[in-house]
Amino acid sequence: MISMSPATSRPRKTVEDYLALPDDVRAELIDGELYVTPSPETDHQRVVARLSRRLAEHVEEHDVGEIFMAPLDVHLPNGDVVQPDVFFVSKARSDICRRWIHGAPDLVIEVVSTQHAERDRAVKRSLYARSGVAEYWIVDPRERSIEVLRLEGESYAPGGWFREDEVLVSPTFPGFTLALTGLWP
Repeated sequence: MISMSPATSRPRKTVEDYLALPDDVRAELIDGELYVTPSPETDHQRVVARLSRRLAEHVEEHDVGEIFMAPLDVHLPNGDVVQPDVFFVSKARSDICRRWIHGAPDLVIEVVSTQHAERDRAVKRSLYARSGVAEYWIVDPRERSIEVLRLEGESYAPGGWFREDEVLVSPTFPGFTLALTGLWP
């Protein structure tokens, strides 16, 4: 009879492990794993800045909440810590805005990076749905598209797929439209 020993696995990382990282380390804590990544590329940041600016104008004009950008820790209800590229917290939920964000934002936007596209499309999609993020946008600069996902129960349902020459409309922001033309570097 062959004896099989159980596979060894790395111990799960905790929020304490995450907070002990040096300030100059860009990381996220997802499902007990620390994901360390280099800073984003310039085209990624151009898209982040343009999206943030357009959303912030609408949010401020209508006084409905706040727009934030990475780096800012979002401590999700299950103990994970992420730094979404752009996110929105409604005025009605402003109590989650403390030293960091403690709870699920109303909207999270991730701009797909060339190195970690699968993390945004699968890992974070699942994480944000489990955490109760009502709306998730996956922005793909290479495809020049934005996929909008709406939370239905415990998973996301398609809310629209918008291409370069189209106009995005979001139920999270009544009266807000986003022309994708000019968004891309």
